[in-house]
Parts: sequence; structure tokens; C-alpha cells
Amino acid sequence: GFCIFNNVAIAAKYLQQKYKIKRILIVDFDVHHGNGTQEIFYKDNSVFYFSIHQHPFYPGTGRPSEKGVADGYGYTLNIDLPKGAGDKEFIESLKNQLIPAMDLFRPEFILVSAGFDSHENDLLGQLNYSGDGYKQATDILLNIAKQYSSGRMMFVLEGGYESKNIQESSEKVINTLITYASNKL
Repeated sequence: GFCIFNNVAIAAKYLQQKYKIKRILIVDFDVHHGNGTQEIFYKDNSVFYFSIHQHPFYPGTGRPSEKGVADGYGYTLNIDLPKGAGDKEFIESLKNQLIPAMDLFRPEFILVSAGFDSHENDLLGQLNYSGDGYKQATDILLNIAKQYSSGRMMFVLEGGYESKNIQESSEKVINTLITYASNKL
């Protein structure tokens, strides 16, 4: 991938080794496919990797036919979206593809590779997510976390090429998490 160190992969391995977490969901909603993360867990049935990204786009991987191999077969789910896809396609994919898969996998922890280069005003990406779309996605992920992982979830900022978009989208995610946390207290 683009990174020297894959922070989400390191976090997943740490959770497994230090806290004995058996099933981890990694959700990657960056405009680019997370080919490095996929490769690390492609043979692993303890980590479910879900990527929703623009295709065709760099790096050209992440096709729906890429589902894992050996013990990891069926634990990779790629959704490639065409240029111009927006909140509707993003949210429908989470509802129609991710939620049913998690009803089977039942993650004990959720890690999110949060790339805000899918924002409609990004300079490089050509997807059209809005701040509200990221908020809706966070709500969906929180519901999965509430149902299966006792609310355990961590977002990792992965990218974006326009600081205003990163700020807006991050605020939507953080405010959604704060609302969830304050309702739990």
C-alpha cells in the first residue's frame, strides 16, 4: 500500500496478541483500495476485511472476486464503486453487504480505516460522499459494534487531500461517537 507501516494491521495484531481478541472487522472506506491491508489478512479467518472504494482507480486491486484464500476465503469483501458514486451507494453497500456478513462473522472489535478522500470535494478522488454520509456510516458501524463487540471500535485517520473535507468529515464521525458515548453513560 501507500504506507511504510500499516497502522490498522498493527492494531489488529496487537489486539489479537495482547487482548486475545478472536474476531476483528476492518472497515476501509478510503477512495483507494487498501491492498496492503487485504494482503496481510488474505489467508486469515480471524480478521474480516471490508473495503469500499472507487474502481477503476489506483492501485487497481479490490475487485469483488477477491475474497481471500485458504482459511481466509470468504473473509474479504470488496465493494468497488464507479466514479461519481455518493452517499446512497456507500450507505446501501454497508446495509446490504456489510451488515449481513457481520451477522455471520460477529466481530469482537472493529477497526476503521477512515479515508476522507472519498468526499465530494476532494481534489483527487472522484467519489461524492458528504459529511452526512460519513455520519450515517458511523451510525451503521456503531450499531454493529453495539450488537457484537460491546461498542469496541477505533477509527484511524487514513487520508484525504483537502483539509476542509477532512475537518468536516472527522467532526461528523467524532460527534456521532461522542453522542453514542454520552448516551451510554
